Amino acid sequence: MSVAKGTLEIRNLSKSYVVDNNPLQILKNINITFPAGAFVSILGSSGCGKTTLLRIMLGLETSYEGDALIDGEKIEGPGSNRGIVFQDHRLLPWLTVGENVAFGLDKLNRKTKKLLVDEHLKLVGLSGFEGAYPAQLSGGMAQRVAIARALANKPEILLLDEPLGALDALTRMYMQKELERLWEFEKITMIMVTHDVDEAIYLSDKIIIMSSRPGIINKIINIPSSRPRDRASSEFMQIKAEILNEFHLGSEYPFAYAI
Repeated sequence: MSVAKGTLEIRNLSKSYVVDNNPLQILKNINITFPAGAFVSILGSSGCGKTTLLRIMLGLETSYEGDALIDGEKIEGPGSNRGIVFQDHRLLPWLTVGENVAFGLDKLNRKTKKLLVDEHLKLVGLSGFEGAYPAQLSGGMAQRVAIARALANKPEILLLDEPLGALDALTRMYMQKELERLWEFEKITMIMVTHDVDEAIYLSDKIIIMSSRPGIINKIINIPSSRPRDRASSEFMQIKAEILNEFHLGSEYPFAYAI
C-alpha cells in the first residue's frame, strides 16, 4: 500500500548507549506514525530521548532496534527529504544571510539558487537582508534565516529541536505565529521537540508526551481546536491542564482544577 509523501513511521524502536561499559536505555518500544502534512510536538522531561528520536528521524543515528521509515522506506542516513532547525540558529558567521540560505544548494545552478534564496527570504519576511551578516540580526531574525535555509531544500519533513527556546517571550510568541504560517503555506510535515506546553498546544495537531528515561510514549493528545488558537479559551486551558497532570504538575498549576 502506498504511503503519502511526508509520512514518518517509528515501529518498535528502542535505543541504548554504552556508558562506563554499561548499557543505558534511552528509548523503549516507541511506536508512532507522523501523518503527512501534520504538525506534531513531542513533550517530555530533559533526558527522556526526544532529541535522540529526532536524530534517528534525521538519519544521524542508525544503530537501534526497530524501524524508522519515511514514505514506507527505511531511513538509512541523512537525506534531502528532511530538514532540521536547532535551538541555536547555527548560521555561519562569515557568510551573508543569502549565502547561509544557499548553503547546501551547491548542486543547483546560480540562477536557480538565487530564485530559491529570494523565495525563502521573502517567505520568512527577510527580503532585503540578503547582504547582512548573522551578527547584524536579532535572535528572531537569525532563526527565520535558519528556517529559510532548511526550507530552501524543499524537504518533505522539517524537524525542529527547540527552535524557539533561546528567544525572549514576546519574540517567541511572534515566531510561533510565523511557524504556523509557514507550515500552512508549505504544507509539509513538521515535528517539533519543545518543553513549552503552550507552544505545543498552539501549534500542534497532535502532542506526544514521553516519560522520563527510558523514554516511552505515555500519551498522545489530538488537538481538536481550529486555528488560530485562543490561548485564553477554556478549551486551550483544559488541554494544558491535561498535559500538566501527565507530568504531575496539575496541583501546582492554578487553573488545573478550576475549569
